Amino acid sequence: MANLSSRPPVCADDRWYPASPVALRREVSEYIERAPALDLPGDVVGLIAPHAGYFFSGHVAGASYRQVQGSTYDTVVLVGPDHTGIAFGGLAFADFDAWHTPLGDVPIDRELVAALDERLDLRHIGRDSEHSLEVQVPFLQTVLADFKLVPIMMGDQSPTTCRQLGLAIADVVRDRRALLVASTDLSHYHPYDVARQLDENTLKYVLAFDPEALAKALERGQAHACGGGPVAAVMFAARELGATQARLVKYANSGDVWEDRSRVVGYAAVVLVREQ
Repeated sequence: MANLSSRPPVCADDRWYPASPVALRREVSEYIERAPALDLPGDVVGLIAPHAGYFFSGHVAGASYRQVQGSTYDTVVLVGPDHTGIAFGGLAFADFDAWHTPLGDVPIDRELVAALDERLDLRHIGRDSEHSLEVQVPFLQTVLADFKLVPIMMGDQSPTTCRQLGLAIADVVRDRRALLVASTDLSHYHPYDVARQLDENTLKYVLAFDPEALAKALERGQAHACGGGPVAAVMFAARELGATQARLVKYANSGDVWEDRSRVVGYAAVVLVREQ
């Protein structure tokens, strides 16, 4: 049998998140358990969760993942921004058979990656240091018992690419029990009150379930989110899969946990629901 490749964790450094399996599981579980489980009118198709270090945004991410705790999904399609330029302005996939964290390995859904490859120009990369995807994985490992992963980095967040990616994702997962996850933070490095106003404006497009308007507002600089393209793509896909409602679970920014409120980063937990 050929040796399987595993992407090593680059964020398990006790800064982004704990390196110890015991400490990591305890911290993630606490964030999740502290959050309320919403009474939702149907199935959760998608989540939006932040990707800062856990000290800053873990409590918001936990509120998002709380909504799928104990659920069953075959595959998680995880879409995040490219902070390092490794995608070279396109769509990229870290070409491994599994992703490793201190909590263990998550297998890659090679079948779905191949299906996406047929519809999109995916750049396969052999190594990366992108945090926006990795920091989500321990949360997924904590709330879901068994799943495969499809991690996609967006170096191109144009409205056209958001739509193309979203429709391709919906096409390949239509016959599966799939969870779609968009990884994003909101506004960056504004004063506390300014950030809240900017984030409220960005979230209005999300909560109206309007990915077209969100993608265009991001392109024009009228909405602010480093992973706005992943959010729009996941919303396009979720809508194709029957989701009709976006619910805000929690909003906060770094000024809510850190004394410096002069330059904060915004975070939101949102759930996308297909009504029964």
